[in-house]
Amino acid sequence: MADDDASGPATDPRLIDVEVAYARSDVQMTVPCRVPAGTTVREALRLSGLADAFGEIDVDTCPLGIFGRVVDGARSVRPGDRVEVYRPLRVDPREARRERQRSGKP
Repeated sequence: MADDDASGPATDPRLIDVEVAYARSDVQMTVPCRVPAGTTVREALRLSGLADAFGEIDVDTCPLGIFGRVVDGARSVRPGDRVEVYRPLRVDPREARRERQRSGKP
């Protein structure tokens, strides 16, 4: 008989539940993931499949965070973490303000 009791993978203490989130102006996606304990933030991104869905994500170099705080990709995730994939800024906010002031726009 197969091992279908409560000690199966869903409750395996070696696995933890995290979310990986990515957003653009046109779409937002959060992927729940069950990953092995000790998985790094960058590995969680790889396992989430978001890089396959969004070709602009460079898994090896993109900035990452957890709950709005930038973290090193080598940091291990903890149960309940929300890994966030950050996009590079297209325009430096300070330069954008200067440009708006020069053009007379608020």
